[in-house]
Amino acid sequence: MAAYYLETEECMSLVKDSGGETPYALADRLFSFAVKIIKQVRTLPKSKEYSVITYQIVKSSSSMGANYEEAQAAVSRADFGNKVGYSLKEARETHYWTRIIVATLDNNADWIPLENEAGQLKNILGSIYSKVSKKR
Repeated sequence: MAAYYLETEECMSLVKDSGGETPYALADRLFSFAVKIIKQVRTLPKSKEYSVITYQIVKSSSSMGANYEEAQAAVSRADFGNKVGYSLKEARETHYWTRIIVATLDNNADWIPLENEAGQLKNILGSIYSKVSKKR
């Protein structure tokens, strides 16, 4: 069975590094983002509220990439779209949690780039999902 993934030139134009210059695989970008989130949550205050947020954002940010990886082995276009859809849902959740952190944390300078990246990844996955869904 063929995999239905979009690591094509059409998709690569959407996938740039944070500086917007070098295109690279979306899977790599999602992996890198999850690692950055995991490292950054270690700096959050040790309070009950942030424990909940830490748990949620680590789950959602790592799930974005995991679902996208599953999409790379999809057995049909519909299966690919479904898995990208799950990745998009997790991206939306991750973007929400980064916004919460930026809004509530006094020293949030390290979180602002992560919030921006979460928004960009959400938009990229949304664009891919939209393109795949239109052709169903």
